[in-house]
Amino acid sequence: MTRNPNSFNEAPMPLFGDAVPVLQTGERLPSYIRDHRKRLRERFMAGGADAVPEYELLELLLFRAIPRQDVKPLARRLMAHFGDLGRIMAASPTQLLEVEGVGEAVMQDLKIIEATAHRIARARVMQRHVISSWDAVLDYCHTTMAHRETEQFRILFLDRKNTIIADEEQAKGTVDHVPVYPREVVKRALALNASALILVHNHPSGDPTPSDSDIAMTGQINDACRTLGITLHDHLIIGKSAELSFRSAGYL
Repeated sequence: MTRNPNSFNEAPMPLFGDAVPVLQTGERLPSYIRDHRKRLRERFMAGGADAVPEYELLELLLFRAIPRQDVKPLARRLMAHFGDLGRIMAASPTQLLEVEGVGEAVMQDLKIIEATAHRIARARVMQRHVISSWDAVLDYCHTTMAHRETEQFRILFLDRKNTIIADEEQAKGTVDHVPVYPREVVKRALALNASALILVHNHPSGDPTPSDSDIAMTGQINDACRTLGITLHDHLIIGKSAELSFRSAGYL
């Protein structure tokens, strides 16, 4: 019978062949694991996220899903497989389950944490004046889009006071292309009675430099918006660690 290492009713299997005792339900952790978890929690509480590297922050997240086993090998394996914490969180359930040692409990916890982070970031920008909350807008876009493996096109709809009234995903694409139709963009803006727009899409390559098609598509949407009296404030391209503003770069 195949055992799930995250099942609370089964004995967890050791990872990486480490000499970690296989504990039965109800038994206490070995002292070296308890002490490590205690020190890690204390270091995090004293210094916050900056006090721990990414793989240890991931360990903290894994403690609850795998309460009776050393999670350090799994944390390191996830980091090695995906590259960083953001890409781990953005991975699909299927991709996560392909990693040895990841079961339903770990996968579900990671996806819940990802959804919570997105919800918190979104709450910081909705119904807020876009100029006064610009840093929050950028944080939200990076949180939701920077680590995606395919392109996504979103629109932030604003009212006459430049308050964000809606945030919608308009299209999904491939690793280097997302289909966008200017007519559909302005049609949705009119339906929401929006006075202005901010376009946002990501580049899975990590490089936010706009392509020729990005520039052409933005020009087409801008022309369609001007015809109907709608302002296109900006088009943001989100890379892994940076973004490009069409307005700041002189494309608008």
